[in-house]
Amino acid sequence: MTTILTYAFKNLPTTSKWALGFSIRPLSCSSQLRAAPAVQTKTKKTLTKPNIRNIVVVDGVRTPFLLSGTSYKDLMPHDVARAALTGLLHRTSVPKEVVDYIIFGTVIQEVKTSNVAREAALGAGFSDKTPAHTVTMACISANQAMTTGVGLIASGQCDVVVAGGVELMSDIPIRHSRKMRKLMLDLNKAKSVGQRLSLISKFRLNFLAPELPAVAEFSTSETMGHSADRLAAAFAVSRLEQDEYALRSHSLAKKAQDEGLLSDVVPFKVPGKDTVTKDNGIRPSSLEQMAKLKPAFIRPYGTVTAANSSFLTDGASAVLIMAEEKALAMGYKPKAYLRDFMYVSQDPKDQLLLGPTYATPKVLEKAGLTMNDIDAFEFHEAFSGQILANFKAMDSDWFAQNYMGRKTKVGLPPLEKFNNWGGSLSLGHPFGATGCRLVMTAANRLRKEGGQYGLVAACAAGGQVRYSVS
Repeated sequence: MTTILTYAFKNLPTTSKWALGFSIRPLSCSSQLRAAPAVQTKTKKTLTKPNIRNIVVVDGVRTPFLLSGTSYKDLMPHDVARAALTGLLHRTSVPKEVVDYIIFGTVIQEVKTSNVAREAALGAGFSDKTPAHTVTMACISANQAMTTGVGLIASGQCDVVVAGGVELMSDIPIRHSRKMRKLMLDLNKAKSVGQRLSLISKFRLNFLAPELPAVAEFSTSETMGHSADRLAAAFAVSRLEQDEYALRSHSLAKKAQDEGLLSDVVPFKVPGKDTVTKDNGIRPSSLEQMAKLKPAFIRPYGTVTAANSSFLTDGASAVLIMAEEKALAMGYKPKAYLRDFMYVSQDPKDQLLLGPTYATPKVLEKAGLTMNDIDAFEFHEAFSGQILANFKAMDSDWFAQNYMGRKTKVGLPPLEKFNNWGGSLSLGHPFGATGCRLVMTAANRLRKEGGQYGLVAACAAGGQVRYSVS
């Protein structure tokens, strides 16, 4: 999905079928880490639409994103989501009773709290009269939560919506085998001892083999990492290029963390443990160390490794979205305007991770903008190979003409404007929560760098993508 955001100036309202060998400029980590020159905020065209409410992001927060199996491992998803909601309440001081609706995204659901939005909201002290529901759309679940909120506000049903997302990979549901599940359900229905003994006699030890979840496409049975490896090969993205990009992400994230730029992170006092204050997956290494890792998915010749892939992450995020007139009436100074968004879908077999290439020109054309108008690009980094393959596709006239029905290429996002504070490779990727992190990073970057328009993109399982402009 893609989203376009507009920075609120001075906080005031404004009236393998692909050809190989596509070229891409080489990545040099040292050159990419140079600070971008200060940008003077310049007034450009307005994206305000007549007779449509302006929708703003007042602010947003997230818990620290942690490697799964670390400090959050004994919690449940609603505990982490509650921490994000509590952090948002403290950050914004919004009265709970003003919030009309709460929407959260998640991917691998805890069966005890299938509507995690509702459980987290009640835990955070929201009224039981405030509706809340949960959405799922793979890695763009939080994006779906936000755009659902946008729809509620645009239609006039709500003025104030809290949208967010959560994922807890430390404790994922592991099912009994289907044979075991069927046996247990039949036992529950049995009415006599004889019926129960007859059913028990059918039990076999292999019934106990569990069904483990996998980050794989249901329609193709292929893991996303395997798909990323094939995509990198199709676009001739080398292992070195992928490692260089991953090192760039980690180095920029460490720099942003050290400089206090990741202001959306709020401390979380984990029950029975210390207070967590920062992401723990940022790990700048060296190309030499990264080169020692073995392929993670296609062995022995694959190029996707643990070092150039996003890692399993626990975390939650939340943003406060309002109609502009409501925000101003309450004295808020919005961080950004949510201007436009778009969802697209592709073939989940061969184009699973190419959504950003397809969606970027569509959302820009819808908003009346060009690539040159965008000041901050924030793309979800599932894998280095996925990002670089999209770069090559976006920079190819051949791909545009043969696969997109376009006369000319989409164009390459300038690296000096791209994921300047790190990305999912380094900050982490809680599946259901990343969308809000992307939007808040774009909004905070626009404020810090003096830009006007931000473009957010995230690919997802099923060959789907969400783009937004703000």
